[in-house]
Amino acid sequence: MTVLARRAAATPDRTALVDAADGRRWRYRDLDGAVERAAARLQRRASESDTQGSTGSPRVGTLFEPTPAFVVTFHAVQRLGWTVVGLDTRLPDTELDTRVEQADTDLLVYGDSPEPSVGRPAVDVSELVDLSGEGSGDRRQAFEHQAPPVSGGSTDRAEAVILFTSGTTGAPKAVRLTRGNLRASAVASAFRLGVSPGDRWLCCLPVHHMGGLAPVLRTAIHGTALVVQRGFDAGGTARALGTHDITGVSLVPTQLRRLLDADAPLSALETVLVGGAPTPRSLLSRALDAGVPVYPTYGLTEAASQVATARPSTAQAHPETVGQPLYGVEVTVLADGEPADPGQRGELVVDGPTVSPGYLDPAATEAATSGWGLHTDDVGYRDEDGRLWVLGRRDDLLLTGGELVAPHEVAGTLCSHPDIADAAVVGLEDPEWGQRLAALVVPAGDIDAPAIDPAAVDEYCRAHLPGYKRPKTVVLADSLPRTVSGTVDRKAVRERLRAARE
Repeated sequence: MTVLARRAAATPDRTALVDAADGRRWRYRDLDGAVERAAARLQRRASESDTQGSTGSPRVGTLFEPTPAFVVTFHAVQRLGWTVVGLDTRLPDTELDTRVEQADTDLLVYGDSPEPSVGRPAVDVSELVDLSGEGSGDRRQAFEHQAPPVSGGSTDRAEAVILFTSGTTGAPKAVRLTRGNLRASAVASAFRLGVSPGDRWLCCLPVHHMGGLAPVLRTAIHGTALVVQRGFDAGGTARALGTHDITGVSLVPTQLRRLLDADAPLSALETVLVGGAPTPRSLLSRALDAGVPVYPTYGLTEAASQVATARPSTAQAHPETVGQPLYGVEVTVLADGEPADPGQRGELVVDGPTVSPGYLDPAATEAATSGWGLHTDDVGYRDEDGRLWVLGRRDDLLLTGGELVAPHEVAGTLCSHPDIADAAVVGLEDPEWGQRLAALVVPAGDIDAPAIDPAAVDEYCRAHLPGYKRPKTVVLADSLPRTVSGTVDRKAVRERLRAARE
């Protein structure tokens, strides 16, 4: 039995799914019945398309926003023992086709975009998903070609999803995650965050990334309710938080800032998980002072989401830490190939049951793994008590005049100014210093009447940063370019600053 089938058998009348758009609610028995019907239809459609799955079982690409139909489709693919390939609805057909080919995708299901023009069969989700029916009854509706039962160990190793990394520093990589990875991540997260039967988690992040996908499976494992909202919108999300009695939500720092600006009822929640990028100290302080239960987290697609997460009390006492690693997750800081001492910087290497068996590209897997585990290319350190600080990507650290600078530390200082809403810092080539720091700054208020100018930014930096950490180029912008997962698109930032300097 799959996770959802077990959950429906255990708590059939507990609320499973809520649509934030209209308040429609489905019990676990209702959701299980919809998944049963969708799986049977999906299997028939795959058979009609002669979709056998060159990798042993079909890989199904999904093109969705967070919707009830996506939740049903995800669980239906899992029920068949197939693989979900998360795809971005915003990709043009040429890029989409590249990812479909890269993941060796057999069939696409789309629900929030026109039919994609790619060289694979595609199915409109309306042909598969029917959410009007009642529960699954006695479950006598069998599939024509049920996969043979497998042992628990084999189930853990079975490929569940393929997701693409954000690609902020290079081409996105296709990450394989197993059922065991996803289940171990759900358990470890529950140990750190806590779970209650009445929990309601709002999903407003993209479901082709772990931040949006993780709650879909975790709520089914925990027997809690998932509320889906079709993409983040500060006003709409603020209303959903209050209307649907939300207890937890995952956000990136920019979304947290926008919800605070919108006076969203965040302090009424039990968990506000913030990740995808470092949370500036000023934003963290603002949220904690407002009574928001912020859990700063560091995670990876390759580790099925969270690696380390700080509780609000830890974040209050030790700003900018992401806390200790989660249960079962091992983080080693390597300096010159050896484990670093507390306080010593090095590359973060992650291991444990949540960590992916590898990328689809064997060469990428070989390059990123060693006996210590998965090399993240992130740099950080741990203190005597095992708390983790993440300083940034290894290739983002800047060497200027012989001094090593972590860009997010400088950006955090900039964001501590009350008239600066957001900032990103990168290095630009310099014949004398190697690299010179440059900052793209989002002022508070209207960009046409900014509350601060570049001269004032420079004056603030002179008062709060040593000379080698002060940005030599400052450009104002109405927003920072970001990837769909919310991380700063550093390449786009660099291009904008380079153009401004020239």
